[in-house]
Amino acid sequence: MDTLARSPLAVVEYGLDLAITAWNEGAARQLGVPGQEALGRSIAELLPTPEDEGVWRRLLAEDSGERRLRHPRGDGGRVTCAWAHHRVLDPRGEAAGVLCIGRDVTAEVEASRRHVEQQQILRALVDNLDIIVWASDRHGVFTYLDGKGLASSGVKPGQFVGLNNFDLFNEHETVGLRRALRGEQVHNVSEGHGRPIENWFIPIRDERGEVDVVIGITLDLTESRRAALELRERLALIERQQQIIRQLSTPILQVWNGVLALPMIGVVDSARTADVMDSLLQAVVRTQARYALLDLTGVEAVDTKTASYLVELVRAIRLLGAEGIITGIRPSVAQTMVSLGLDLAEITTLSDLQAGLKHCIGRALRGGRAP
Repeated sequence: MDTLARSPLAVVEYGLDLAITAWNEGAARQLGVPGQEALGRSIAELLPTPEDEGVWRRLLAEDSGERRLRHPRGDGGRVTCAWAHHRVLDPRGEAAGVLCIGRDVTAEVEASRRHVEQQQILRALVDNLDIIVWASDRHGVFTYLDGKGLASSGVKPGQFVGLNNFDLFNEHETVGLRRALRGEQVHNVSEGHGRPIENWFIPIRDERGEVDVVIGITLDLTESRRAALELRERLALIERQQQIIRQLSTPILQVWNGVLALPMIGVVDSARTADVMDSLLQAVVRTQARYALLDLTGVEAVDTKTASYLVELVRAIRLLGAEGIITGIRPSVAQTMVSLGLDLAEITTLSDLQAGLKHCIGRALRGGRAP
């Protein structure tokens, strides 16, 4: 018993009444309870199990065995012990108690739990995503092959296990694997069986730092590329539709020889004003117009940046040798322009489009060039 008392394992003995009669230093370390606190207490109370005292009492009738039990530690933690037990017999050969020798297997249990969890995660990935997951040893021999993505290639899970990559595939198809076996993590996109595929080659090193295994993941890009193409086509269609809408909402009309009119309706923001500026300036050059009427009768409000753009547009028209005229300014738009302190002294503003047309014709007549 002295040897057991000094053992690094937990050594616990209890009697027929379940009272603890021996508790070594190993038990104190593993279970976080000093011997002086444990002796005399019920083992069912100190080390409770889901079955209360049932487990400990059954051991009195079992000759020997091992079982794993999870217990609360004295410091508030939890510990899992693998208990090997042996009945203690009196001189008549009847049970007098139980000697339990426990080994802390908390780390083993947690590692096993993590392993099961990782297997479940891997299973969920290979069963539900269109990927192929495979593994190769240092010689290029398949050790694992699975994944939903195999269905499209006609290969069954595990079909190549035990076969060598370098025998199955051409040299250019195994470049990624060769690089990974040299210790390089590889990611590339290639063609396989006429389909675009994305590959990852991940080297796994052993305790000596040498590549022992290569994990491969293959993703079929066919569907994602098709979806990306459809998305680009839809975006292009939307852009074309928006361009048509912008053109319809800001038509440039040649109302007279040398006179352009641009009636603006609805919401006018900075982006729309920039489009208008570009289109109108090109039209002035193309038609060699002398006058450009910018009619704001249908515009209820503009933001401060847009108001500045409108003034800049009129000045840009002047630089092209034509006259820019703003007509139909509503009170709310006028307030915005005034609040900005914009200099409108050099800009002709008239009440409506009709007044703008009269102004252009009158200027042309006075200049001797009636339209």
